[in-house]
Amino acid sequence: MPRPAPRPAARHDLPHGPPQGLSHDPSDGASGAPPAPLAPTPAQTVGPFYGYALPFPGGGQIAPAGHPGTVTVHGCVRDGAGAPVPDALLEFWQAGPDGSLTGAPGSLRRDPVTGAVIGRNGVDFTGFGRVPTDADGHYVVRTLPATAPAGCPDAAPYLAVCLFARGLLHHLFTRVYFPEHTTAHAADPLLARLPAERAKTLLARPDGPGRYRFDVHLQQAEDGTYEETVFLAFR
Repeated sequence: MPRPAPRPAARHDLPHGPPQGLSHDPSDGASGAPPAPLAPTPAQTVGPFYGYALPFPGGGQIAPAGHPGTVTVHGCVRDGAGAPVPDALLEFWQAGPDGSLTGAPGSLRRDPVTGAVIGRNGVDFTGFGRVPTDADGHYVVRTLPATAPAGCPDAAPYLAVCLFARGLLHHLFTRVYFPEHTTAHAADPLLARLPAERAKTLLARPDGPGRYRFDVHLQQAEDGTYEETVFLAFR
């Protein structure tokens, strides 16, 4: 018995003209007038947003709890327009009172049950701190007075700083020197190589008993009111 011929596929008639919601004006472009310019897409910061994940409890309390020699270092991180930079992250590293760079472990201790970071034990000096800036671009750490690293006889006491911020593709390194070590500054291998105006950007200024202010400027101000902070290449 012969097989039946296949039936032709159903045909769906499409409406003529443009789809609903679209129209075409034959006069478009006929006048030769250029199209109106479009508004630019708003700028968006791509991140990363360090202030949400990396801070830990007590990150700015570098000095052991109750230590009588504790000093406070605080300041503001600003961009080239002088605006504060929120959500920046600063790490501080310093030699121990004996000049040792090894530091004591324990800055990022974790709770053995929950695994949450609970910070240092409040007794040992680890020489490491990590603090975010707030909405006003401000940070604060409390630590022991800076000492020069052992084995560097010409170095002046300083705090090493590593700065992270959204929009920065690479983190930045700098240092904080203190005004009471003026004599040592003259022989310091870094400060001695810098022009006086540039060296000032690495110098904290007194801001009360046991307190210093150190602002970080990511770029020089357009009006020249302040210099860009000296940043270092890590080697």
